Amino acid sequence: MAFPFESSSNNHPFTASTIIEKTKEIFKSFPDNRKLATSNNLKYSVADAAMSAFGAFFTQSPSFLDYQIRMQKKHGKNNGQTIFGIHKLPSANQVRNLLDPVSPEKLYPLLSEITESLYQHGYLKNFTTINDTLLIAVDGTDLFSSEKISCPYCTQQKLKNGKTLYRHTAVTPVIVAPGQSDVIPLPPEFVRPQDGKEKQDCELNAAKRWLDAWGKQYSPWGITLLGDDIYCHQPLCEEAISRGFQVLFVCKPDSHRELYEWLSDFERSNHICTMAHTRWNGKQRLTESYRYMNQVPLRDSDDTLMLNWCELTITDAKGQITYKNAWATTHLITDENVAEIATAGRTRWKVENENNNILKNQGYHFDHNFGHGKQHLSNLLATLIILAYLLHTVLNWMDTTYHTVRSLLPSRRTFFEHLRALIQYFLFDSWEHLMNFMLDGLDTS
Repeated sequence: MAFPFESSSNNHPFTASTIIEKTKEIFKSFPDNRKLATSNNLKYSVADAAMSAFGAFFTQSPSFLDYQIRMQKKHGKNNGQTIFGIHKLPSANQVRNLLDPVSPEKLYPLLSEITESLYQHGYLKNFTTINDTLLIAVDGTDLFSSEKISCPYCTQQKLKNGKTLYRHTAVTPVIVAPGQSDVIPLPPEFVRPQDGKEKQDCELNAAKRWLDAWGKQYSPWGITLLGDDIYCHQPLCEEAISRGFQVLFVCKPDSHRELYEWLSDFERSNHICTMAHTRWNGKQRLTESYRYMNQVPLRDSDDTLMLNWCELTITDAKGQITYKNAWATTHLITDENVAEIATAGRTRWKVENENNNILKNQGYHFDHNFGHGKQHLSNLLATLIILAYLLHTVLNWMDTTYHTVRSLLPSRRTFFEHLRALIQYFLFDSWEHLMNFMLDGLDTS
């Protein structure tokens, strides 16, 4: 399924209207598990339910439906209809019931085609780094936990008090780059019980499934995977390499004793390469010291994977260590690129700060229980939130009016505060009408 997102008015592959239309097309493909009937049971469509949920996340307005239902009663129209194309506004409970049977995988074609279009149109060129590769940072994050509410897709954790903690966790890959404030969310993979498996599912297994599902699409782009120390083990590394990815994972001494014993032997014989340089960070002079060695064993076995290792230690003017970390990678390390490799490795934190933190703490409420359901609801709503975040990023890149409005406001939070207030009290003909209204009010030129 292709989503070219072409616009007749400009050369950008994305506009607000095309984004909303393509989102509606995906929602229309959602399965409807209700039995055919002439009762009120079929009054609301699954597509309208999906767009209602998406509208709440896209506007960061949990009360979006309540506002628009009141507006419909007063004016005979509402912003859900004019902006998002919702024919009949369902209640929040109806949204949950209609969407519960829909798997989050139904949204993945849209997420993947958006990133594919970004790549094909050259919008990711500024994200390339080591050996002209793109960085995909992988990390797991909790989005739900409860001792009382559960569904068949929850993982279970036995607590010391004898109770069971039910959880939903997702692996949330994102494209990142040093010096780029934006990240590009990719389709997630959820940690959940697997058919025919006796062992509990985990973050690493979910990451392997993600590689299996998406390796064919993303590896031709030239990808370096970033990850924390839990990813830096042979089975996951081999899986990534077999899919055509480079790897650059945090490598800690406590979990890689054999590797560090090997390094200690070579350190004693002065075979570990070193280099250092100083830089001014605007406040003080820092010294960055690098150590590296190529072709070291990841574990103590005959079939060990040989990777390349580097370490960065940063000290301040007083000689105090302000940062220290190390990585294992498939990239050959030299004096010329060791600093670039370490910088790329440090970019892994963006999946936490620029993705998971924003999803949870900047208005999207990723870890809020909007509805758990008995089947897929929790994971589907989480994927809708990721979609909303991705689309706001894309619009800020490509929609001139949207970008100007955002730039005239002091913060993301202020933008959504204005947005929520306006759609609560005023009726707009379209998203473009809303953006132009905001621009007219903000533009002082």
